[in-house]
Amino acid sequence: MSLEILYQGRFLRLVKTGRWEFVQRTKASAVVAIVATTAMDEIVLIEQERVPLGRRIIELPAGLVGDDEGHEDEAILEAAQRELDEETGYFAAQWQILSRGPTSAGLTDEVVTFVAARDALPSGSGGGVDGEDIEVHVIPLDEVSDWLAAREASGQLVSPKVYAGLYFALRNRE
Repeated sequence: MSLEILYQGRFLRLVKTGRWEFVQRTKASAVVAIVATTAMDEIVLIEQERVPLGRRIIELPAGLVGDDEGHEDEAILEAAQRELDEETGYFAAQWQILSRGPTSAGLTDEVVTFVAARDALPSGSGGGVDGEDIEVHVIPLDEVSDWLAAREASGQLVSPKVYAGLYFALRNRE
């Protein structure tokens, strides 16, 4: 596949192959989304401002793998542990890779790896890094569907990855 670079910024580049244009990340090797559940049968979600949408979004804790200088060879699980701590202030002793798949196959070559973090416990303040303003929500799994429906009814957007994460969280309860 021969790629023509149409534009390159600090973190993204727009490329073209044949008639197809798409986006690539320039400083990350992968993306990880964390399905963190507690021993009390709760799921850990986050809410943060997303500039392209101009509003706060409900999401799974997530982040880039290998995007920090000097840590380009970071492993998926290492990045997942780092991101869960940075964004939520939670730690988990049990980790498992669940699934991999494209985030938006018509727009980017990015692939997200879903990772389970079981029996997560609070261990720090969370809230993100470098000016991130992340709010942490710890919701009982038995109540999360109603909680999300109420958020959506109020006009808030919920990332579809949250619903994928719930599938894994509920499947692993059984």
